[in-house]
Amino acid sequence: QVQLVESGGGLVQAGGSLRLSCAASGLTFRSYTMGWFRQAPGKEREFVGGISWSGGRTYYSDFVKGRVTISRANAKNTMSLQMNSLKPEDAAIYCCAAVRATYTSDICSSGTEYDYWGQGIQVTVSS
Repeated sequence: QVQLVESGGGLVQAGGSLRLSCAASGLTFRSYTMGWFRQAPGKEREFVGGISWSGGRTYYSDFVKGRVTISRANAKNTMSLQMNSLKPEDAAIYCCAAVRATYTSDICSSGTEYDYWGQGIQVTVSS
């Protein structure tokens, strides 16, 4: 059974930093491209960023570019999302997701392409 479990969420002041982690089990982690998504109340789910199976490629949405870094440790079956300079509009439930990697190491930004999802974790940013 595949499980993706997020941790590290919570409350942070605007301008602060937060590091989310995603622990995977039940799959061959190094065979999967990983992504982070978020959804705020009343808004659609949006792609934050992703990382290729090897960690050699990352892709970020414009609204977080320069403020976040995604990394992974295949030996530990974990992925992280380091978020800096957080803004109140970054508040949302953040989910990690996994999709089987392609030979081109593409990073998909569409949630419908992902095979597995975590349950999500709340990030709150106070102004």
